[in-house]
Amino acid sequence: QVQLVESGGGLVQDGGSLRLACTTSGGTFRLYAMGWYRQVPGKQRDSIARVYTDASTWYADSVQGRFSISRDNAKNTVYLQMNSLKPDDTAVYYCNLFPPPDPRFHPWGQGTQVTVSS
Repeated sequence: QVQLVESGGGLVQDGGSLRLACTTSGGTFRLYAMGWYRQVPGKQRDSIARVYTDASTWYADSVQGRFSISRDNAKNTVYLQMNSLKPDDTAVYYCNLFPPPDPRFHPWGQGTQVTVSS
């Protein structure tokens, strides 16, 4: 079972930056594609960024050009650098494998709250 611990969230003003980190354990990190996801209360959890085993990346249109995902296989950690933050980016941010495994066997982490004030 892969354990996921997200950190780095907080309150930031419109236009500010944050760097999220997700440390994993219990699996072979370098073999996994990893993703960052976010969820607003009452809405589905959306995939916003992915980094594959060859370090190639994908971004949702909503964050393209502002967010950057990276991974450090030596530290079993995936990062999300978020720049030019907007109030619409306010959400709970989660990391997980991509695609996310069955949550019955690999639960999501607790997430980290990002709040962008206008």
